[in-house]
Amino acid sequence: MSRPPLPPFDAMTAARKARLAEDAWNSRDPARVALAYTPDSRWRNRSEFFTGRAAIEAFLVRKWQRELDYRLIKEVWAYTGDRIAVRFAYESHDEHGVWTRSHGNEQWEFDEHGLMRRREASINDVIISDGERRFHWPLGPRPDDHPGLSELGL
Repeated sequence: MSRPPLPPFDAMTAARKARLAEDAWNSRDPARVALAYTPDSRWRNRSEFFTGRAAIEAFLVRKWQRELDYRLIKEVWAYTGDRIAVRFAYESHDEHGVWTRSHGNEQWEFDEHGLMRRREASINDVIISDGERRFHWPLGPRPDDHPGLSELGL
C-alpha cells in the first residue's frame, strides 16, 4: 500500500502530506486515519505510548468520544528526507460544553511507501470561551479559504 506524497519531501509535498493528514483527522474516522500508519507504527501522544494500527484506532475512538465537535489545523514547521515536523491546534468541547484549544507539535517519520512509522506528539490545552473559538467551519475538512494557523495568529 502506498500513501503519496512519498519521501523524500520538499516544501510542496510536505505541505500536501500535512493537509492530507489534517483532512483525515477532521473526518474523525478512526479506521480511515489509522490506514495512514504502518502496521507497527510507534506513537507517543502526550504521555501515552503505543504501537500498531489497532492501538491507534482504539486511541482515536476514545479521543473523539470525549473531544466533541473537533476541528484541527496543521502547519508544516520543518521537513527533511523522510521526516516532517508540524505544529497544530485543534478546538473541541467536552460533554459539559467546555471548549478547549489544544496546541501541539508532532514529529513524523515515514517509510518508503509514505506510511507514517513514527509519531511523537506534545500537546498543551487551554480552556477557551465560545467567543474565543476561531475554527468555525462545518464538521469535516477545513475549507480551502479558511485561514491557517499563521493567518489566525496561533
